[in-house]
Amino acid sequence: MEIVGDGFIARHLHPLAGRHPGTVVFAAGVSSAGAVSQAQFAREAGLLRTVIRRCTADGRRLVYFSTCSAGMYGARDCRGREDEPVFPSSAYARHKLGLEAVLAASRADHLILRTTHLVGPGQRPHQLLPSLIRQIAGGHVEVHRGAYRDILDIRDAVAFLDGLLTAAAPRQVINVASGVAVPVEEIVAHIERSLGTVADKTYRQVAGEYTVSVERLASLVPHTYASVARPGYHRSVIDRCLAAAPPSAPAPTEGGPR
Repeated sequence: MEIVGDGFIARHLHPLAGRHPGTVVFAAGVSSAGAVSQAQFAREAGLLRTVIRRCTADGRRLVYFSTCSAGMYGARDCRGREDEPVFPSSAYARHKLGLEAVLAASRADHLILRTTHLVGPGQRPHQLLPSLIRQIAGGHVEVHRGAYRDILDIRDAVAFLDGLLTAAAPRQVINVASGVAVPVEEIVAHIERSLGTVADKTYRQVAGEYTVSVERLASLVPHTYASVARPGYHRSVIDRCLAAAPPSAPAPTEGGPR
């Protein structure tokens, strides 16, 4: 398997490098769901077009990572299904949906994985869990009240990819997620309990509830999905992240939300 990219996802895919010959995994996309840089979007689009041409020429399957974030599935009445229309609300999600369309219109054998918020060792500091952990350890955190996040351990995402490359028919779109979006306030509260601290809080009200359907994923890789479907999965993901990279300077316990 050829891996295009050298970032967080690409590094965690290295154990699969010797498997799935005839597959190219494109793991060189924009890394932040908050990205709005046209230069970043153009760089990803240009590289993807190059890889599509290569895969079309040599007959290899191309795996592309898109998104199943609130920006993709947060529209009113959206059921978060891969086979229904979506109305992206963020520039990042519109960019990803546009590249999905480019790939779907190509002659390349491909698989599009709409991935959720992946977490694990080696993440960039600006991403969700590293950012929240750092803020809470420092004694103050900005909380987006009303926001929800479906989080998935990067190791489980890799296991899903491994299984899907065998089980999934080509030219499919598949949500890769836990299927449970939890309030960011709950994520913050669990980090505080785990660190034994309470950070001061600034709140920003947002609208961010959404649903991700994992019916297709669970039907294709049922045994792998069963390990993610257990109650409290998101808490175990947070605990693994804290154990892998404990903050160096926990905040004092006095003080509370404001």
